[in-house]
Amino acid sequence: MLNGKAVLITGGTGSFGKEFVRTIHERYHPKRIVVFSRDELKQFEMQQQFNSQEMRYFLGDVREEKRLRRALEGIDIVIHAAALKQVPAAEYNPFECIKTNILGAQNLIEACLDTGVKSVVALSTDKAAAPINLYGATKLCSDKLFVAANNIKGSRDIRFSVVRYGNVMGSRGSVIPFFFEQKKSGVLPITDPAMTRFNISLRDSISMVLWALEYALGGEILVPKIPSYRIMDLAMAIAPECEHRVVGIRPGEKLHEEMITSSDSFHTVDLGSYYSILPPGIDNSQYCDETGAVPVDPGFCYNSGTNPHFLTVEELRHLIRMNLGHA
Repeated sequence: MLNGKAVLITGGTGSFGKEFVRTIHERYHPKRIVVFSRDELKQFEMQQQFNSQEMRYFLGDVREEKRLRRALEGIDIVIHAAALKQVPAAEYNPFECIKTNILGAQNLIEACLDTGVKSVVALSTDKAAAPINLYGATKLCSDKLFVAANNIKGSRDIRFSVVRYGNVMGSRGSVIPFFFEQKKSGVLPITDPAMTRFNISLRDSISMVLWALEYALGGEILVPKIPSYRIMDLAMAIAPECEHRVVGIRPGEKLHEEMITSSDSFHTVDLGSYYSILPPGIDNSQYCDETGAVPVDPGFCYNSGTNPHFLTVEELRHLIRMNLGHA
């Protein structure tokens, strides 16, 4: 699938980008891998780890379409991971988030349409479903842009798809490394004891993107079937000896996350390991005939609080050991 292809990852120095590069090095023989990001220090650090002859490190910002066009010359496949993701920072600096997450998405779409790219997979978030914070709203808008890009491709041989998943276990800025850091103080701040979140490993998120590159028809928002956890169970898995101090939900946070709303259910099908929210204008029946998918029930909602699969404290400890190396 990626053998002999030129691949570019926006935001490629992040947790996803580094693991994606490692994975495609192990499984494929790409012609070229371009890491596109704006942080020269992170690129320098990544070069110490990945410095084979097919690697390229391209300084640039998705806000600059001209720079994107230059980076995309000769590229076959694009993984769009660049985003401003911190909810409180986005609430305080809304237009900065808009410029990266929305305008940057459109810049990438325009540049891909004009440079011969064949396939684009954009990374989304559970916060884009029924968003209540600025970050989620920008990612919902970004999702809509990538879905709609398939309407304007004309005769070009290009597909745009979106993958939407929950919290990536151990990613930078996420709750697990935060809890391990706070553990040193003897106090874990708990926003709300009833809070739940979806959970996906970095490895599984990459497998999903690779699946989308091979099988997505274009225009879908793909959602994985993944477990949830209760925030109190996570606290017990990491630091049962600490005080668990309730501090209240922060502005822009939900008690439970959603990845598919009941309004989406009329356009959603079950693919087995994944759900697919189909784009407007697609015939559900025809799609199901072609893919073997099954329509979900009307009113179906995929919510971290009502998810039938919850991780236990012991399962969380095992996953943390396996994925992050913490004892």
